[in-house]
Amino acid sequence: MGPLRAFPACAPMLRALRLPCPWGHLGARGCASDGTAGGCEIQVRALAGSDQGITEIVMNRPGARNALGYVFVSELQDALARLREDQHLRVLLFRSAVKGVFCAGADLKEREQMSAAEVGVFVQRLRGLMNDIAAFPAPTIAAMDGFALGGGLELALACDLRVAASTAVMGLIETTRGLLPGAGGTQRLPRCLGVALAKELIFTGRRLTGVQAHTLGLVNHAVDQNEEGDAAYHRARALAQEILPQAPIAVRLGKVAIDRGMEVDIASGMAIEGMCYAQNIPTRDRLEGMAAFREKRPPKFVGK
Repeated sequence: MGPLRAFPACAPMLRALRLPCPWGHLGARGCASDGTAGGCEIQVRALAGSDQGITEIVMNRPGARNALGYVFVSELQDALARLREDQHLRVLLFRSAVKGVFCAGADLKEREQMSAAEVGVFVQRLRGLMNDIAAFPAPTIAAMDGFALGGGLELALACDLRVAASTAVMGLIETTRGLLPGAGGTQRLPRCLGVALAKELIFTGRRLTGVQAHTLGLVNHAVDQNEEGDAAYHRARALAQEILPQAPIAVRLGKVAIDRGMEVDIASGMAIEGMCYAQNIPTRDRLEGMAAFREKRPPKFVGK
């Protein structure tokens, strides 16, 4: 792995509260949180060297198994808002720093302290967070090395691509808790697997292993877990490295064409594809691609 450029996603929150960031002394290495009180639950790492262009969002709330609590969600929303403006970012990878867990879903202990009105507001915020992930302009990959339950699977479903360890466990288990999926699961799972299968999984609250999820098409790749517990992360990084050399504007426009086209009839989808294609025509990268083909050399895309 090349050197990392990291920064704490919680810094703007601290500035808003007029509090000093306790990780300022760490300089370029950024937040070194252990996930305890006062530490960042979301860390952002921009990789360098041959991995330049890959940015990682690292979920680090070990005491609650990366549950989607108020601080966790706030930091993640802030990180996404800033990363959207990063033109050097080509792939965004979601991973966990907590061994055996991707994201355990809702923070039910925190939720228990909320009024009914507060629950409704917070779940709406969660839904907005998942929409922000789904609408992120660059490709997103979820590296699922452990449990991804309820909202944790909804987070992974909001990503473009999913890689799971064979031993990972995932499912929309809300009905086993007297709930139903409320952060996009009822919409994204049927779009991924089809209506009948999505209904079966949601109605039963069934849990799937990484292997079973791959068989159903819920994840793109399933890999045998290693001793370090990060096999899915390494496979996800390899996948990101395959995307890196491709023309970034074309990749982003391809994502728009697919995502928006899937929501409309095929004639409208073809029109969307045409509009995306038209935006790519004047780019320098398109000319570079043709020149590289003519000169029989690898293209060097710059994202312009």
